[in-house]
Amino acid sequence: MLSFRLSRGVLSTIYPPITHAQSWGMVYKPTTTRPFIDMSQGVPGTPPSKVLLEALSHSSSSPGSSGYGDVVGESTLRSAFAEEMKTVYGREMDVTQDDIAITAGCNLAFVATVMCLADPGDEIILPVPWYYHLYTRANEGFLPSTSDCEKVNQLTNKGNCACDSKQPSAIYSPGLISKFAELAQKHKIALVLDETYRDFVDTLPPHTLFAPVQTELLKSSSSWRSNIIHLFSFSKSYCFPGHRLGLIAASPDLLKHVTTTLDCLQICAPRPPQLALASPGLLPMLRQSIQANAQSLKIRHNIFRTHLPPNWTIGSQGGYFAFVKHPFVGIPAITLCQRLAEELGSLGQSKMDWERWIRFSVANVSDDLVKQVCERLHECERHLGLKAE
Repeated sequence: MLSFRLSRGVLSTIYPPITHAQSWGMVYKPTTTRPFIDMSQGVPGTPPSKVLLEALSHSSSSPGSSGYGDVVGESTLRSAFAEEMKTVYGREMDVTQDDIAITAGCNLAFVATVMCLADPGDEIILPVPWYYHLYTRANEGFLPSTSDCEKVNQLTNKGNCACDSKQPSAIYSPGLISKFAELAQKHKIALVLDETYRDFVDTLPPHTLFAPVQTELLKSSSSWRSNIIHLFSFSKSYCFPGHRLGLIAASPDLLKHVTTTLDCLQICAPRPPQLALASPGLLPMLRQSIQANAQSLKIRHNIFRTHLPPNWTIGSQGGYFAFVKHPFVGIPAITLCQRLAEELGSLGQSKMDWERWIRFSVANVSDDLVKQVCERLHECERHLGLKAE
């Protein structure tokens, strides 16, 4: 029993939902033929490329990687990754190493960004499901609306920021992102783009905001730096989430304040993975494995879609996730998730306010395990005693 008081902030924050959901799996008794299958978390299902593992081994064993590094990251990685981004956004892309800060994971990139943008009492406009305020609709593929966003901004009027998060699974088109960029400039707010899953979309470039001339889109001669803040996670594309590496691309005028924030939060991001990725020629070499993983995910999404019970409805699908509506009226999704985990050994992810929607990650399991999960969903009515609509 603690003898001291805890902060109201931490007490009002929910327990980590993934950790909570995974605790349900402890109840299930797996067998060799029916293992526990966790599709709750967006975890890469393949190990890092062999050449990356070799580079990590070399950088980790170097005494020089044990000291403090630059607050905003190794200059060699920032330079190399600015060049690598041209593969995704086009050779004329206008992002330089001076626009980049490296963080200890993309979560910290988001936290550091928001700490620079918002004061207590300010609000951030974020899409739901998963986040708050800007509600999305199943019949629109869970894509956010610029008109809804503008209404929220006018109602609150507290220096809001709009965020494209691509969670749980909706893939925003270049045109939709452009509309949000225009809205952000109109209201002089920041558009924070979390592009963690950009390497797993079919359409490249994901958007054209980094193009050197955007006068038609942005209605002025100002560059993307005036309103756009780009976030990226190395975890998914390079399959090493445990090494905690993220990125912020933004105006140097913002990054000087991000530097102040990061100096209080991280001192520096982990250096061995930075130095490994900055190895000469490595990032272009890894592009092939990224593309192979993206193709494998596309195939796995098709397997999930093909084998899913016909009365389960896919609302959106892409990146690592499928967002699915179960057919059992009156059963909250979070309740069904718990029963699926404890009784059938299959774990998806949901929240109290998601009604009948469940998120499944197809990334962290094999093609065969995706089929097995779908088979267990077919068993729900018989084994769980539930009646579908």
